[in-house]
Amino acid sequence: MKKTNIILNTDLYGITAEEYSRGRSNIEVVKKMIEADIKVIQYREKDKKNLYKYQECLEIRKLTADAGVIFIVNDDIDIAMAVEADGVHIGQEDMPISAVRSLIPDNMIIGLSTHSVEQAQVALKQGADYIGVGPIFATNTKKDVCDPVGFTYLEYVAENIDLPFVAIGGIKRHNIKEVQKRGAKCICLVTEIVEAEDIVQRVAEIRDILAR
Repeated sequence: MKKTNIILNTDLYGITAEEYSRGRSNIEVVKKMIEADIKVIQYREKDKKNLYKYQECLEIRKLTADAGVIFIVNDDIDIAMAVEADGVHIGQEDMPISAVRSLIPDNMIIGLSTHSVEQAQVALKQGADYIGVGPIFATNTKKDVCDPVGFTYLEYVAENIDLPFVAIGGIKRHNIKEVQKRGAKCICLVTEIVEAEDIVQRVAEIRDILAR
């Protein structure tokens, strides 16, 4: 059974970023994310060799499966299928959704990064299971990222696009409440979580802000 209806039925969406993880491995960080009760975790590593990524994803798949956490692999469709991840996340310059859908099992989720009203509308028509909305603010965690989209696009998606979505890009503790106010129910903070000395405590702090 496809998990689309529950994929983003959660407050925080975790993404790996070993470059910013204080020397900790992605495995260590994922364990802490799971301990912090993050229910969706995406593996995103652009510059590692495929064998290394495959081996990490195998271990993360086991950790997430044991914990009942949804596991998404960024870009690498072959690795996602090989480790039996719950889904893949693709960008605007990757293969179209129809091509990805033809390759993956029926029960796998497809997430798509979007940066404009037009892209959100296309994602809806083409059958994306969820979309990323952003970058809301400037971000350094992606090298090929577009300019910030701000709140206008976020508000449009919240009010007009009938798809689960995650707000992403430059979101920190000091601005997350503004993102929430604009209609985001599921929010991704990358460096704010992976850079934290105590990830479990940091996630608790973020949730405290959201609950106020």
